Amino acid sequence: MAFASAKPKFLPLAEERRMHQRVKVNLLGRYMLADRQEYPCQVINMSPGGMAVIAPISGQPGERVIAYVDHLGRLEGNIARVFQNGFAMTIAATTRKRDKLAAQLTWLANRHILNLPEDRRHGRYTPRNPVARLILPDGNNVACRVIDLSQSGAAITIADELRPEVGSAVTIGKTPARVVRHIENGFAVEFTRLQHPDFLEDNVTGG
Repeated sequence: MAFASAKPKFLPLAEERRMHQRVKVNLLGRYMLADRQEYPCQVINMSPGGMAVIAPISGQPGERVIAYVDHLGRLEGNIARVFQNGFAMTIAATTRKRDKLAAQLTWLANRHILNLPEDRRHGRYTPRNPVARLILPDGNNVACRVIDLSQSGAAITIADELRPEVGSAVTIGKTPARVVRHIENGFAVEFTRLQHPDFLEDNVTGG
């Protein structure tokens, strides 16, 4: 299967699903093969039906893969083929999930073309569901409360003894972030990448 050309092409969602047109992306993540060992990876192009991954261990064609990718969360499928320094894999997903992936990919590619700044500030609001899961720098997964959030960051309430240091890398829901300052009873984070407004709550608090 040929990978994406230099210029992404955007298609209606139905045609995107049918053609599986790939777009160039640059997303970090991690993945597990059949041996359940976890490895870092970088997704270099993707469609709702598959993606190409730069990875230290390529696995074998047909082998099952579970990947956790920035912005996109958990994806699973099978290795379609291997290439130097990585592999291409299918993505097993429902029609609803493919629609969501297509919208997210279009957002990511358009953001790159439009050169939107990663640190542009956006209006904050209180999420419908303020409860979220937070992965701390030491790997502990704890509950927290989101005071408010925007496309570029969030404010979090948490017990003082669990509050991470400024500059620490954390993950809120499925969204990687960095602690930028401490506030009363919590801290504020900046997301590593600008979030799509349609999927912000799903990615941070689960909706």
